[in-house]
Amino acid sequence: MSETETATLAGGCFWCIEAALKELRGVDRVTSGYAGGHVDDPSYEAVCRGETGHAEVVQVEFDPDAIGYRDLLEVFFTIHDPTTLNRQGPDVGSQYRSAVYYHDDAQRETVEAVIDELEPLYDDEIVTEVAPLETFYPAEEYHQDYFEKHPNDTYCTVNINPKLSKLREKHAELLA
Repeated sequence: MSETETATLAGGCFWCIEAALKELRGVDRVTSGYAGGHVDDPSYEAVCRGETGHAEVVQVEFDPDAIGYRDLLEVFFTIHDPTTLNRQGPDVGSQYRSAVYYHDDAQRETVEAVIDELEPLYDDEIVTEVAPLETFYPAEEYHQDYFEKHPNDTYCTVNINPKLSKLREKHAELLA
């Protein structure tokens, strides 16, 4: 068994990204949280008010022998719209921006290459922020595993279920 690697991704509401990535083979853990801001240990309320500069992110621990970083990125770009600035569906604000916070130069090079490859497939420019991860703050416990705990919540049925359908249709070979 290989050592796990970590990816930190922002694509709108962390509940949506978490639910989809947890379905992938080789993903050991997905933790919802915050990154990319200027306040230590931000609260959900402060992030939502736009006071901290943080994005809602997920931190993904994965086995690179079972799923590669590039595969994670390809799924990530499938389940959110990387061409909308500070918005995903009904969620509006810089906390919902598309971002990849890389952990090393190899991740930076990979995400830049993936964006270059995907750019021609979109009508609009990819606006995904690519930046080094400085600090990750786990979100409050009630945000962890949100979809598993609340599958019938209206937000989940309207926003998460379509992402899961898209994931299952386009990346069935990567599912656990």
